[in-house]
Amino acid sequence: MTKITVAGAGAFGSALAVALDMAGREVTLVGRNVDAFQTSRDNPRLKGVPIPESITLTTVLNVTQDDLLLLAVPMQALSGYLEDTKPKPKAAIACSKGVDLATGRGPTAIIDDLLDAPSAILTGPSFAADIARGLPTALVIATNSDMGEELQEALSTDTLRLYLSHDPIGAELGGALKNVIAIACGICIGAGLGESARAALMTRGMAEMLRMAVAMGAKPETLAGLAGFGDLALTCTSEQSRNFTFGLSLGGKGPAPSATTEGRHTARAIVKLAGAKGVDMPIANMVAGMVEEKLTLEQAVSMLLSRPLTKEWPYAYRPDLHR
Repeated sequence: MTKITVAGAGAFGSALAVALDMAGREVTLVGRNVDAFQTSRDNPRLKGVPIPESITLTTVLNVTQDDLLLLAVPMQALSGYLEDTKPKPKAAIACSKGVDLATGRGPTAIIDDLLDAPSAILTGPSFAADIARGLPTALVIATNSDMGEELQEALSTDTLRLYLSHDPIGAELGGALKNVIAIACGICIGAGLGESARAALMTRGMAEMLRMAVAMGAKPETLAGLAGFGDLALTCTSEQSRNFTFGLSLGGKGPAPSATTEGRHTARAIVKLAGAKGVDMPIANMVAGMVEEKLTLEQAVSMLLSRPLTKEWPYAYRPDLHR
């Protein structure tokens, strides 16, 4: 049986480890602070779901070429983590969502640069607590390698249903960009602008996601699936989302979450990429401006509402017709 190692003992990594262990897989969970709950098995990052005794907890990453490595470390730490640990797995599957702020690259490109192993990304609409509790969840496993079906089979369980894609660029951009739109929706609700405004932001945000993804070489249909629309719908409508909750705080409602909020980094990175590609992303620009404290809430709202009137399609996904 293939051993599965999950690097990153945060909420999502721990939830994946629990779900795969429940399905009978041999699982090791690696994290800097696992010693703190080695005895109690109560991970404060995943409250209410004890880590089963059958899962090996360790602070040392040790994988072989027969093992699958799930990389559930924060996006901005991924490159440094791989450079430090230099793992040699059978395949490396990114479980983080975002764009590297320093290089503008996604997680599979970083894996391809640093490891001599097939890369993939696991993404889609999911909250860690749902996965850990065995609630039905559907995700996408996207890879350019010939291991797609093997990975799909190895990581699927009775309650965790994986769909296979051969468009990792589209899958990772969907997961990254929806966080930016979720922040915008949080700002909208936090500022009391209403549900109609949120629906507009989600829809026009989807158009931005499509434009950017197509400009980066992704397939537009990928963004219409779980990795794009599905993840967008979940993250923009629930306070379980750290990005949405961060947006609420920017809009004036509640404190910012203490955990990592990838969307704030992705917004800054994607604005740079969009500028280089000539892609119009007004919502992402607004979010980046507020994250960097260059725009007030009033200025951000005015910036979006004062844009020229235009047609809805084909501007939604044609980079050459951006408006």
